[in-house]
Amino acid sequence: MADIDCSTEMTNFHRDNVTLGLKQQQQMRVNRNAGRTRLENGLTEAGKPQPKEVHSQGSYQMRTMVQDDKNDYDIDDGAYFASADLKDDNGNALTPLAARERVCDALKWDGRLKKEAEVKRNCVRQEYAEGHHIDLPVYRIVTTKNDDDEVVEHYELASGDDWVKSDARAVTSWFNGKVGTLNEGEADGSQMRRVTKLTKKFARRQNWKKKTTSGICITKLVVDHFKASTNRDDKALRETWKAIDSTLQVSTAIEHPVLDSKLASSGDSQVSFFRDCLYDALKDLEVLDENDCTRTQAREAWDKVFDTDFFTEQPDNSGDAGGGGKGAAMAVTSVETARRNDGGGRFG
Repeated sequence: MADIDCSTEMTNFHRDNVTLGLKQQQQMRVNRNAGRTRLENGLTEAGKPQPKEVHSQGSYQMRTMVQDDKNDYDIDDGAYFASADLKDDNGNALTPLAARERVCDALKWDGRLKKEAEVKRNCVRQEYAEGHHIDLPVYRIVTTKNDDDEVVEHYELASGDDWVKSDARAVTSWFNGKVGTLNEGEADGSQMRRVTKLTKKFARRQNWKKKTTSGICITKLVVDHFKASTNRDDKALRETWKAIDSTLQVSTAIEHPVLDSKLASSGDSQVSFFRDCLYDALKDLEVLDENDCTRTQAREAWDKVFDTDFFTEQPDNSGDAGGGGKGAAMAVTSVETARRNDGGGRFG
């Protein structure tokens, strides 16, 4: 087997085409913080109680967001209310829909934003002109006592017409814990995060985004099947994909990481779409297993997988006659957390 080392190219691709730039990060933080202020002001104007807590969650908090040509970014910012504060003027508990409507009304009370907030099944969404949006899931904090008569709290999401036990912060804690555990021995300790982001980048090309599975499903699949390879993100990515493919060929069911439920059921159409795309990508990469595979062929295969020309456009000093002779390669002495060159920002 040729085993063409494309780790330098993969590292550069992650840095330049996957990791978010500093300006993008800053703009999203500004909008997130403005949304929190708008929520606070709107609730105050309406004479309604404030949330006890507001927490960023999802890929934004896990640092697994990836670049999108259309700036189609989703920031999750959960609002957690005490159950006693989610009541109407007559003292009746708000329905899940009414709770989302209260938050929505607070976000659009002054009518200053071009696009008004809207109620979705699992959140309130505020879109911004830049293309991204902020989703505000609405939670109620439920206080109970355990068998030892100790006060405990759990969280319920206003989802459709139901309050569903859920807490995205637990998912973030789960992922961050796995990053450390599954990267033991890695010099930089974040290869799994990079493999997660590279997999999401692969799955979210523009004509696939509405067909493929969610970011949390992809993240769970990577965590469950991650195959580390020291200083070889290209190899870790491919071996992880092989393991994911083997599982999805049997069943598309995906278990929730922290709840006793499923993220996706067997036969799920979006997971099936992702499975089929992944299978095709692995077929394209089989050229890497051929004894006479050249660096040019290996780079072309990765270009096809990611629908780009980035890999073949990279400089090369391997001495491989098929390398393209484009000059000295960029030396990689450490695969530390990727840094963009547009301000030194760090985001995963």
